[in-house]
Amino acid sequence: MRLDRVPADRVPAELTVTHVTKTYRVRGRDRAGTGRTVTAVEDVSLRIPAGAAIGLVGASGSGKSTLARLITGSERPTSGSITFGDMAVGRLRTAGLRRLHSQVQIVFQDPYGALNPLHTVEYTLTRPCQNFLHMPAEQAARRVGELLETVGLTPPAQFAAKLPHQLSGGQRQRVLIARALASEPSLIVADEPVSMLDVSLRAGILELLADLRRQRGLSLLYITHDLLSARLVTEEVLVLNAGRIVEQGPTRQVLQHPQHAYTVRLLDAVPNPFAAAIPATGSIPSTDRGTT
Repeated sequence: MRLDRVPADRVPAELTVTHVTKTYRVRGRDRAGTGRTVTAVEDVSLRIPAGAAIGLVGASGSGKSTLARLITGSERPTSGSITFGDMAVGRLRTAGLRRLHSQVQIVFQDPYGALNPLHTVEYTLTRPCQNFLHMPAEQAARRVGELLETVGLTPPAQFAAKLPHQLSGGQRQRVLIARALASEPSLIVADEPVSMLDVSLRAGILELLADLRRQRGLSLLYITHDLLSARLVTEEVLVLNAGRIVEQGPTRQVLQHPQHAYTVRLLDAVPNPFAAAIPATGSIPSTDRGTT
């Protein structure tokens, strides 16, 4: 399905996050005897124009994945608002969430845990074609072949019949990307999509995401702890620390001239493969609140 043939409700739309905060109740009480809460995301605002590629960068515990769950409607913000096109994400119920999920898809971090081990690749890719695009079985089967071709798993017939345990980590991640593409979304949220892959496979996955965005006019929210990988797929980055955005700007500018001390520490924590000797950097100091 080409972009100019996509139904009107799947034409790329702008995502807007406005002063969003997310808190969780935890066990125990504070000194005043009231219930304790943990703030995972605090007063975050961002905008992803249609067709743009934005990076959200931060160490573990900075609130990146919490924000991804809020954007995809898996959780509701404690305060603030999130809109995608004409949809108020935090207010959506069953039918509205179904519509949102047909247009906003997520690629998960763990290619080993995100696929049902009992289902073949063909089944995994057929379901969203039928559920979101209402394709008959024969058409959905053809669509599976197209999706596998798109993500570089060829010949398609060979991969369609496989179970997840018969695939490598890189192949599984390509299946996850194909599943995300199956509903013809206009925004993909890629949550640490290469962090669990061998270094030799990461560039190929990032190149695939960049090519798909250009070819299909997709919007992309790329979530990572690695600022250097963000330069391959994003135009702008936002740096998140302890649930708050501490720096943002064009990717190249932030990489070359970081303004915030936390951004500098993130860059310093990335190993330099060209250095004669790489000192141990340890963990990145931050005021993490324990939620990723």
